This record gives sequence, structure tokens and C-alpha cells, in this order.
Amino acid sequence: MSATPSGPGPSRTRSWWGWGHVDAHPDDAECLALGALLPGTLARPLPIPRVSDLAVGRPAVAPPPSLAHLVNADPDVRAAHAMGKAYRDVVRALRGRPGRIPDLVARPTDDHEVVDLLDWAGERGVAVVPFGGGSSVVGGVEYRGDAHGAVLSLDLTSMDRVLEIDTVSRSARIQAGALGPVLEGQLRPHGLTLRHFPQSFEFSTLGGWLATRAGGHYATGRTHIDDFVQSMNVVTPAGVSASWRLPASGAGPSPDRLFLGSEGTLGVITEAWMRLQERPRHKASTSVAFADFHRALDAVRAVAQSDLAPANCRLLDPGEALLSGASRDGSAVLVLGFESATAPVDDRLAAALDMAHAHGGRGGTTTADRASRPDSAVGAWRSAFLRMPYLRDGLARMGAVVETFETAATWDRIPALIDAVRTEVGAAAVKATGHPATVNCRLTHVYPDGAAPYFTVAVAGRPGEEIEVWDDIKAVAGDVLHRHGATITHHHAVGRDHRPSYDRQRPEPFATVLRAAKEALDPHHILNPGVLID
Repeated sequence: MSATPSGPGPSRTRSWWGWGHVDAHPDDAECLALGALLPGTLARPLPIPRVSDLAVGRPAVAPPPSLAHLVNADPDVRAAHAMGKAYRDVVRALRGRPGRIPDLVARPTDDHEVVDLLDWAGERGVAVVPFGGGSSVVGGVEYRGDAHGAVLSLDLTSMDRVLEIDTVSRSARIQAGALGPVLEGQLRPHGLTLRHFPQSFEFSTLGGWLATRAGGHYATGRTHIDDFVQSMNVVTPAGVSASWRLPASGAGPSPDRLFLGSEGTLGVITEAWMRLQERPRHKASTSVAFADFHRALDAVRAVAQSDLAPANCRLLDPGEALLSGASRDGSAVLVLGFESATAPVDDRLAAALDMAHAHGGRGGTTTADRASRPDSAVGAWRSAFLRMPYLRDGLARMGAVVETFETAATWDRIPALIDAVRTEVGAAAVKATGHPATVNCRLTHVYPDGAAPYFTVAVAGRPGEEIEVWDDIKAVAGDVLHRHGATITHHHAVGRDHRPSYDRQRPEPFATVLRAAKEALDPHHILNPGVLID
């Protein structure tokens, strides 16, 4: 069955320097209010940066006439493709130091045009950086260095259609440039959903999710994008890799696994067959408060190791609960949610509540009173979850260092890992700035054998040296994670910012294979240089 794109929604302007939409950014008054929460921040917010204040030079290369219609050299477009949306990217823009701005931005409309662009770039030695939706928070969509004379940012958002839907097998062939809302808008009339909702959902693409092995919003079950892939189409400088569409296969190493998480270094993902689900019709959620965070960890582990499979099982430590408005009495808060397309979920929610109460949790609404008394903590958390990146940018304008990092480890290591991060990273933040610091934690994803803690660090920075402060703090965080056998990233990818820790985590024989694959697939070394491997 063919699918047709949904109609265009209301037009909003995306920020070239910060997160999301321009009209959602905190104004100066809100920035000042945010800054008052962190002692030592600036007296007034830094001005919103303008592209006209940047030194955007002339492109170092021109496309051939046959490709000129696909390429844009407008300074505003090029600046918007110079960086991702990490804290350090926001600060670089605020300070007028965005780094290497791409010479050209290309927007192909089909696979053949991607092939032609890569062929031209290979012949001219032009670095090609696949851009996705540009929401990378690890330096994954920019060029650093001077080994290439010119840089092309490859933006696939013109390739955004759901091309086919197989309702029998419940799957769809989708172009990689489809942003989250565009993709779901085309599936909705068929009663289907991909059910992959990362925090960057509005501003990231299917291809970006695949290239970074993104994690979705759901806390258990199928949440990493890997779990949804039937097959992939990848354009490499050495040829096109098109895997068979299968429910499963034992035929040797999976070709899709080579490109999942390859971050644009081995090829450009142009489309994929993805497993779909029926849209949920039954939902229930509630929150449980805990006076003891470690007992809350035990409760989450019990739920994760049951067969209840909650859609949401987010544990907020007291600081995170206070920040989101989910709790104001120093409690940790567990947000529980269940959903199903086929059957009521109230019994599963009740069973999870019983487990939480057995570990010292209190509160939680029942089926009978949920409609008349909605859970305010759940609503507060949802609102804060979507608003938080905008608030980070507002604090950045006040000279604060506000950034996150996430990891995953087995349950036996989780308590000590969280305690060590809070202590050592907090001390590093104070040492680097001389100001009091906050280190909050929440669990974003839970598994029977472990969990994914997500940390937020907030401290007033040194004016003009905010990036250096964050780099010092991040180095300490990386050492703590490595010492506890925790991954450098659970779902944010490696990019350039996580390279030192990724090199330590990756087995050397696998590194040898990855370098050989890079040499074979990208002989001119043009694809996203510096990501994953040198």
C-alpha cells in the first residue's frame, strides 16, 4: 500500500543557534529568573546571536551545474548546519565561535542524487557530514579539523515520505529524512505508529535515529531504534547496501548492524523498512514518592524484572523531582505508565504499585479515582521533559554551565555509580568554578539486568570560559563512568565529544574491523571525518 504525506502544519521558525523553535525560547526576563536560581551567574543575559555577526566566508568549492539545484550557499542556511544542539554548541554560538561553517548545504530528493553528491565529493575531496535533524548533542553533525578543503552538510529532510505500508506484516518503508511528526502524521490515518519518541522527536529524523542507535521515550521493552528495523538502504561511496526485508535471520553477521550506530561514517542511510504497532487505546499512569532513593532503585529493579513491561518507569531523584515540579518535599518520584492497543492496563499498573509500595513507596492513584484526581506529578514531569532544553539555553545565556550526560550499567553497579557521579562530578564542578553545583539524576530506561541513569549538571560558569569548564567536568564524568564499567553513552551516540571514552570502551579487534570497513566503504575518507574513528 502506498502512503501519502500528511498536510503541512503551522509554520514555525527553528532556532539556528539553540534548541527548537524561536518562539519557545525564554525571554530576557525568564532568563534572569532562571539565573537567580544559580549563585554566580551573569547580571544580564547574553544577547541572542545573529548570523550577520559571524564571519561566514565564501564557499571554498562550487558544485557542478548538474548538482547546483540541490545545493544552498546562503549564510543563514550554512550557519544553521554548522553545529548540533549540545550545550557547548549553544555557548559557541552565543560567544560568536561556531567553528567550521559548512561551505554548502545539499538537500537531495532521492537516492540517485545522494549517489551523485557523494561521487562529486569523493572526486573533489569534500568532507560530507550527514545532518539528520541537526539535534546531535555530542558533536556528531559538524566538521572539525583542516584535512579537507571544503565541507558539505548533507540534509535529507526533503526525503521525508512513507513510501509503502504493509498492513499485513505491520511495517512501512520510510525515507530517512522524515522528521518525527512528519513520519507519525503519515502513519496515523492507518491506525499505526512507529512508537519511537525521543525527547528530540520534533527535531530529529528516522535516519538520524538509525545512525545514532537512538533510544525512545519508552522505558522498557522495544525502545532502541534497533528493535524496529526490518531492513535498511544505505548509500556508500563504494556502492549501495540494501539488506533483505526479514523478521529475523541467522545468516551471518547482520548487514544492518554494521550501519546502525555508524553515525554517517560508513554511508548515508536513505530509507528503511520499519516495524510498526497499532496505536494504543488503553493508557494509565501514576506517580509514587519515596523518602529513600536507594529503596526506590530496588523498587524499579523489581518492576523491570517482572513481566509488567511499563511504557514509562522513570525514577527522579529528589533534585530532579524538585526541578520538574513532581515533588517539593525532598522525595524521589517514580513515574509509572502503561499502555496497550488491545486490553486495559489497570491491573498491570496496580501490580506495579504494589511492588513500589513493598519497597517503601507511598501514594499512587487507583483506577477509580484517577479520572477525578489526575496525578499532578505525572503532568509536571511531562511538561518539564519537553521544556527542559529551552530552559538550558536560557541558563546558558546567563553564563551558566548546564548540561546532561547519560550512561547504562548493570544493576549491581547502579547504586555506587550514581553516588560516585554525584560526589565526584559535583566536586569537579565546584573546583572548576568556585560556585555551588547541582548534580541531579533520573533513570530514563530500565532493563531486567540494568538501567540507564541520566545526569544533569548545573553551575555558574566562568564568563567566557564556559566550554572549558564543561570540558573539565566532562573529563571527570568520563573517568567515573569508565571506572564503574558504565557505557559512555546509552542513547546520545558518540560523535566527536565522546571519542576519548568510546576509544577506551571499544575492544581493539573490533576497532581494527571498523577501520577496515571505513577504508573499504569510504576510500576517499570524506564521510563525517573524526566520528568513531580517525
